[in-house]
Amino acid sequence: MGCASCSIDGDGTPKGCGSNGHCGTGGCNKMNTYDWLSNLDLQDPTEYNMVEVSFKRGARKDFFVANPRTGAITGDLVAVEAGSGYDIGRISLSGELVRLQMRKKRVNEDRVLSKVLRIANNRDKERLEEARSREKAAMIRSRAIARTLNLDMKVGDVEFQGDNRKATFYYTADGRVDFRELVRSYANEFRVKIEMRQIGSRQESARIGGLGPCGRELCCSTWLSDFKSVSTSAARYQNLAINQTKLSGQCGRLKCCLNYELDSYLDALDTFPKKADRLRTAYHKYELIKTDIFKGLMYYIQVLERGRGPIIAMHKDRVKEILELNRKKEYPEELGASTYVNVAEEKEENDYNEELTGHIELPSVAKKKRGGRNNKKRRPDNRRNDKRGPKRPAKEGQGSRGPSNRSKPKPKREGKEGQEKRDRPSNEQRRDNRSSKPKPKRDNREGQDRKDRPTNEQRKNDGADKPKPKSNQRRNNKNRNRPPRPKDDNKSS
Repeated sequence: MGCASCSIDGDGTPKGCGSNGHCGTGGCNKMNTYDWLSNLDLQDPTEYNMVEVSFKRGARKDFFVANPRTGAITGDLVAVEAGSGYDIGRISLSGELVRLQMRKKRVNEDRVLSKVLRIANNRDKERLEEARSREKAAMIRSRAIARTLNLDMKVGDVEFQGDNRKATFYYTADGRVDFRELVRSYANEFRVKIEMRQIGSRQESARIGGLGPCGRELCCSTWLSDFKSVSTSAARYQNLAINQTKLSGQCGRLKCCLNYELDSYLDALDTFPKKADRLRTAYHKYELIKTDIFKGLMYYIQVLERGRGPIIAMHKDRVKEILELNRKKEYPEELGASTYVNVAEEKEENDYNEELTGHIELPSVAKKKRGGRNNKKRRPDNRRNDKRGPKRPAKEGQGSRGPSNRSKPKPKREGKEGQEKRDRPSNEQRRDNRSSKPKPKRDNREGQDRKDRPTNEQRKNDGADKPKPKSNQRRNNKNRNRPPRPKDDNKSS
């Protein structure tokens, strides 16, 4: 992965990397290609007139028709035709290798119509730097506008064209997004032609880049151009723990590197016996718990009603022999295993060779209950303050709090107070006495007055014959019954 000029000067600086070198990516691992034909002293009689041009440090590549009059070679910064205006990129591949690259990506030569205009001049380079400086601020502003319109999408990257006439917004979304109003807002904000392009999460991580858990740059941003589907069965075949956070990459999907060694694992698993989950001898039964693919060992455990039996490691050839006997309904007396595994020794051996993430479980810590109303348990007697001094030794038949009187019966209270409590009637006797007594009739004066009072109907009949007083008379009658107001001596006459 690199170009032919990736060597070191006398000062120790690399020749091919940086803004002044041929790579132009800041590194040698950003979707670049190695032109291995350039080192050979061969003359091509039929020169191929197609070139591959990369834009924005290898984030996007396309094919163009090269005019021999321009004199552009691999590594030159050129201006190429675009839909509206022109764009500026760097030639990453030329010659016969372009034909192989187009065949790999299934690009038809007749469909390539855009041409290389010229080698970029100083004015073109200045406009390109200006366009790259606008991208970060435009991405932040575009995300804010999309959030105000309540659109379920995420803008991952923004790419301005070399002449600052067009901007392409790359976004990710779960479904289709109606961004007609969004495009109008972007056009009013940035004053350029807007193009929206939806990409997947893997393509987003390829454009952004980063470092993987292996310490190298991401495969999708360096050399991986086509993405294949990855399933959890690839992790099961490799005896990996199904841990979603550990098996996922920065894109949130399963790592692409799970498919790299899958073929070698499948070839090794073909030599192991099929349907070997259970074995049987004349006295015991065994179940498969683990398989070591590279050593060719299969680990079995003895099935017991209670407890855990010993773990036995057997070679795959011996397992095939026992399976063949079990199919014939013949059961050997012993497995004839080569090794009986000790779990403690196996852990010591694998401390530095095996990755134990996801296999170790920490013991749960029991929480102490705080004292309160709901806590009915009393504190033990040995919890005493150190300031009180040492405890006195207990005598025979005595605890820490003195002699225990629980076995002795309580003495009965004698005397006047105890005699009064005994003579008191119970609650049942009181209820019976209340129910047996008849309720007394009211013959007092108040009851006699209530009987002599007239009813409401009699009052209405008596008042119907009398004429109603006028409003002024009513007020006068009310004022007559009121007492006179007291005079205030403090008021001046």
